[in-house]
Amino acid sequence: MVIFNCKYGERGSGFRPKGEVQDFAKIRDRCLQSGSLFEDPEFPAEDSSIYFSRRCPGSMEWLRPSELCDQPRLFVEGATRFDVVQGELGDCWLLAAVANLTLNDSLFYRVVPNDQSFVSDYAGAFHFRFWQYGRWVDIVVDDRLPTCGGKLVFMHSKHHNEFWSALLEKAYAKLHGSYEALKGGTACEAMEDFTGGVTEVYELDKAPPNFYRILHKAFERWSLMSCSIEPDPNILEMEMPNGLIRGHAYSITKVKLVEVQTPRVRGKIPLLRIRNPWGNECEWRGAWSDRSPEWTLISPEEKEAMGLRFDADGEFWISYKDFMENFQRVEICNLNPDSLDDEPLTKKSKKKWEMSMYEGSWIKNCTAGGCRNFIDTFWMNPQFRIVLEDVDDDDDDDLCTVIVALMQKNRRCKRQMGQECLTIGFAVYSLKNPDRLPKPLPKVFFQHNASVARSNTFINLREVSCRFKLPQGTYCIIPSTFDPGEEGDFVLRVFTEKRNNMTEYDEEIGLTQPDEEVQVQETEEEKSKDQEVKDFFASIAGEDLEVDCYELQEILDFALKKEFTFDGFSLDVCRSMVAMMDVDRSGKLGLEEFKHLWTDIRTWKNVFKQYDIDHSGSLNTIELRAALHSAGYRLNFHVLRALVLRYGKKGKINFDDFIMCAVKLKTMIETFQERDPRKTLMATFTLDEWVEKTMYS
Repeated sequence: MVIFNCKYGERGSGFRPKGEVQDFAKIRDRCLQSGSLFEDPEFPAEDSSIYFSRRCPGSMEWLRPSELCDQPRLFVEGATRFDVVQGELGDCWLLAAVANLTLNDSLFYRVVPNDQSFVSDYAGAFHFRFWQYGRWVDIVVDDRLPTCGGKLVFMHSKHHNEFWSALLEKAYAKLHGSYEALKGGTACEAMEDFTGGVTEVYELDKAPPNFYRILHKAFERWSLMSCSIEPDPNILEMEMPNGLIRGHAYSITKVKLVEVQTPRVRGKIPLLRIRNPWGNECEWRGAWSDRSPEWTLISPEEKEAMGLRFDADGEFWISYKDFMENFQRVEICNLNPDSLDDEPLTKKSKKKWEMSMYEGSWIKNCTAGGCRNFIDTFWMNPQFRIVLEDVDDDDDDDLCTVIVALMQKNRRCKRQMGQECLTIGFAVYSLKNPDRLPKPLPKVFFQHNASVARSNTFINLREVSCRFKLPQGTYCIIPSTFDPGEEGDFVLRVFTEKRNNMTEYDEEIGLTQPDEEVQVQETEEEKSKDQEVKDFFASIAGEDLEVDCYELQEILDFALKKEFTFDGFSLDVCRSMVAMMDVDRSGKLGLEEFKHLWTDIRTWKNVFKQYDIDHSGSLNTIELRAALHSAGYRLNFHVLRALVLRYGKKGKINFDDFIMCAVKLKTMIETFQERDPRKTLMATFTLDEWVEKTMYS
């Protein structure tokens, strides 16, 4: 798997800028040379960058840090979890993740590069890096921040002149389109964007018996962790008598076994350190809270080793027992696959996990088949095959651990268009005789086979992940939305302890003979029609017996307008037909070239008639794959998606677009095969050759 680093607006970054690609170094140098401060045209200091559903209060003003204090700094005494204080935005989930990020310097400075400051080479521009679906994207922002009454409105530091957290939040808001887009979420979403890790979510009433060991190991391996309590449906972020806040995200900043000594008993008790991103006195008030009597049971040396402090800073300790009784959900973002095993803490892990990642799309009437409840369309979803060859090490049950994580892309930034997260999930099927099964798996397979594993539920979160133990063998993973026809892009990541062989379960692109029933049958009627067309060709071609695209258009209109209700072939289709058959690059077709073309057109015409069941003059795009398969084309999901996007209209493809589709496919496949005589599925073109081939096609 290749991890890409992209600048905002660069191809592959997932963003299309209004202007040029944003390069931090170039922007800073340009501003320094001109003596100006950067003003970001991609995320302007306007209401639309804050709210997409309403106007900002008139009292809100965008100001630079130098307008808020005398000596602004990016960092004051370094970056700590106490630099993260929540503002008026309901993004405690983001703050919980940011607070965790400060606990690991290498992670922190990958997200917040240390090549910027308010002192050296200050130009009003700052940049931050976020992981986005397999790529690290560099986001540049100016330092104009939303304020009210001379104070920052959103995330800020406890130090009035420290601004890294406010600028980080602004960059994250730009990533998603606005500050308002950050309202409401789960900490695991931000933790993954800060690390590229994979998140596991635990409902504590269903947590495994070794859950404290999982937490302890996750902390030792620098995993980012958060916890929360279910909200009261009637009250937003309600404070309970014990000091905890319902519907609020907290950071888990430490997990520790603490030595406790009483006159009668000596031993260790498991404790957790939790932080409320509000950074105030709203803290746990039970056992092991600030200044509670339990702290007298711990030696001064132990307290010093723990870094114990009692302040109204939102941070507190709680016993593991009380934690499990009062919190309901924990999210653990593992920084890399190696942190996902659950061996005893005393053992050194020898496991090396393997990760595979694929991107895909659900396209209506193409690859958006919905869940297994919709058996008629479920098979249309993208399919991924994985081979588990070896069982886990030191595993008595001879099984293979598999973690499947399905993430939908770019949903938060689509909120301003009224689009929320889709309801997604996945199913895993065992393939008993994979070499005998068709690619992709057809409807009949799912009618007779049940899944062997699946996501716990279909849910409208950005990511759904589950851990499974499966026997050695070959499996097929089907990611889907709950309902058919819902469109979106996704990333599928799969982790296994031992080497896995994961591929898209689909056909190889190629050409074969058309099905017998659509091939031209040499009946007397067909022979008569064929001769009519050839005679018309001769009358149009003239003495040189060649036709250009204009003359070809006339011939095909004569031949086919009686059979089909359509406006005739466009010149673009006719040009592509000439290019497909024009071996000598004359821009014209001779009689023999026309004969070959006419045979292909008659076959494609028969295919179209067979699949145009209601004689409407168009095909349903759901049937496009089967129709092209009948015509001799072997296609995968990616090509099918491209064809539907290019030639489909409202789930339909008309006759001339179908013919154009067939012409283009044949031309491109044959052009490639000419350069790949050994059938390696790889070919080499110079830039000149590539441009010529693609332009004249």
